[in-house]
Amino acid sequence: MDTDLAVTIRQLAEAARAASLRLAVASTQAKNRALLALAETIEASIPALIAANAKDLDAGRSAGLSAALLDRLTLNDSRIRQMAQGVREIVALPDPVGTELERTLRPNGLVIRKLRVPIGVIAIIYESRPNVTIDCAALCLKSGNATILRGGKEAFHSNTALAALIATALASADLPATAVQLVPTTDRAALNTLLKLNELIHCVIPRGGEALIRFVTENSSIPVIKHYKGVCFVYVDRAADLAMAEPLLVNAKVQRPSACNAAEQLLVHRAVAAVALPRLARALQSSRTGGVELRCDSASAAILSAAGLPHTAATAEDYRTEFLDYILAVRVVDSLDEAIATVNRDSSSHSDTIVTADEAAARRFQAEVDSATVYWNASTRFTDGFEFGLGAEIGISTDRLHARGPMGLAELCSYKFVIDGTGQVRG
Repeated sequence: MDTDLAVTIRQLAEAARAASLRLAVASTQAKNRALLALAETIEASIPALIAANAKDLDAGRSAGLSAALLDRLTLNDSRIRQMAQGVREIVALPDPVGTELERTLRPNGLVIRKLRVPIGVIAIIYESRPNVTIDCAALCLKSGNATILRGGKEAFHSNTALAALIATALASADLPATAVQLVPTTDRAALNTLLKLNELIHCVIPRGGEALIRFVTENSSIPVIKHYKGVCFVYVDRAADLAMAEPLLVNAKVQRPSACNAAEQLLVHRAVAAVALPRLARALQSSRTGGVELRCDSASAAILSAAGLPHTAATAEDYRTEFLDYILAVRVVDSLDEAIATVNRDSSSHSDTIVTADEAAARRFQAEVDSATVYWNASTRFTDGFEFGLGAEIGISTDRLHARGPMGLAELCSYKFVIDGTGQVRG
């Protein structure tokens, strides 16, 4: 690769490491001052941000980006204000750094404390959504971590404009400008270099499509927290309240289908399928112009055919697909056991929900479904740091080590042991 580019990326990482040591001991007041300044600057810069984003949208349309990706890329007045509000939510949250997790007094008099501390330098590799630039920078700053942001080429103008606002906010609070840095190129070679700097970068978080996450995981020498795809299930149990199931399913599928927590799969218990499926299908069809395409197994297809409702035959691949579109795969199951087994086999362990009036069935589903978030009588669309009261989120981890589900401030920290003695020596 280009030697100059390799040097640039290494210098960026070295600066981030130096900044991380200052941030680790920065006061809560200083961090909050920077965040409040950022929120104000974002709101004052709405026209400029929309103009920068328009360049990305024009390029995206020319490149043939899908409607789902264009939606993820779009910044408008409401979404920009929501970013600023997310930053203010983070300001209002307790600073996790320095929290005492455990304290032990040993027989020899040593006092051992386990304290929450920043991870250090976190690299965020992401696609499409420019709001990630603000969400991740704000969360990492509050939790005392330096951040290296590497957005996708489709959002380069938007991300560059947002990164400039972050630098201004940091300077206003006398914090190092290198605490948050945007990789100044979308060249893949820069990413390859970044992923090998394990002596300077402590964690990598990829956010985007499956191909990006696999590339990062396979090429990184730095620990990776994966924010994998969202193949999310809604299971309508035999004891479901259909008056509840109808709007819940419509919300989970239609409110924002491009989101990773949108429903992609519907399971319906055979005992209620003949009544439930036509009702649910009609609700989905009337939810928007053009309705929702239903890709059905043979049992659900037969029920919808008898009701004269549109559908298509599903393929095996449809049952494990994150459509990110107005498409829903549908299956009929014979039991709660089959529903649980199906979710555990075909979901991406992201967000799944059961609709039922039977508490015992709900508790079994919640206990046995092996996903990061498992709901009872609620839409999967709530899997979100803001909705969970975490402020903005850095992503939704589908990993099992360190962090799982929406990652807020606490999940961006590690811990260390601090030991106080009075001259003890080991015999």
